[in-house]
Amino acid sequence: MNTSTRNLAKLKKAARIILVGPPGCGKGTQSGRLLDHFRLTPISSGDLLRENVRNRTPLGIQAETVMRSGGLVQDSLMVKLIVGELSKRGWVETRGNLTSGICLTGPLSVIGGPITPRASDSPTASFLLDGFPRTKNQAQSLDSEVAMNLVVNLDVPRDVILDRIANRLVHEPSGRIYNMTWNKPKNPGVDDVTGEPLTRRPDDSPETFSKRLKSYAEVTEPLLEHYDKAGVLWTVSGSTSDEITPQLDAEILKRFG
Repeated sequence: MNTSTRNLAKLKKAARIILVGPPGCGKGTQSGRLLDHFRLTPISSGDLLRENVRNRTPLGIQAETVMRSGGLVQDSLMVKLIVGELSKRGWVETRGNLTSGICLTGPLSVIGGPITPRASDSPTASFLLDGFPRTKNQAQSLDSEVAMNLVVNLDVPRDVILDRIANRLVHEPSGRIYNMTWNKPKNPGVDDVTGEPLTRRPDDSPETFSKRLKSYAEVTEPLLEHYDKAGVLWTVSGSTSDEITPQLDAEILKRFG
């Protein structure tokens, strides 16, 4: 039995996870490793949005109308997309079950206070949510529908992130990322798979990226405070992905194993 199988066998209840971290922190790497190590279903808000638009669902049509007018898709609509996907999988109790088919938005209230639809506690209902929420308001909208039970704050030193960015090269068509310090291409300047040239992203200059990190911190601090008050925030620190991964794996097994 391999390591992944042993880890899968140890999960005894549902893990509903969000990874939060600044650009360049290695969130994509950690997400991929979590999916390799645990039976977590990736739920991407961006993928759900594109799928619903492509399939011309009622929510997709609403979203497309907003996007074509140059607007941003409302938080409430994104929450509906996410909860709709979870409901379809049987991982969260639908509003219909609670309201006899009446469609509601926001927290459902009865005498005694609001009700949050119940999420399945089965380990097969474990998922990793990507792309949402990014702000405190979005988190509050999501909370009214499904309670996330682990929000991971990836704490990577600023100078480490800036060094990564300074040495980053990308293959734009595929999104493959290389680093001249620790993940060099086999042949200088070209993609390992296609042999096509690698480039630097225009916003990967230290000056531009420093502004992105500052903006991220301003937006994300209230989000982290929100989840800290909710008792589900956990911070993991490290300068490399290999330092962070074992800590993250251990925490998931501690909480859900």
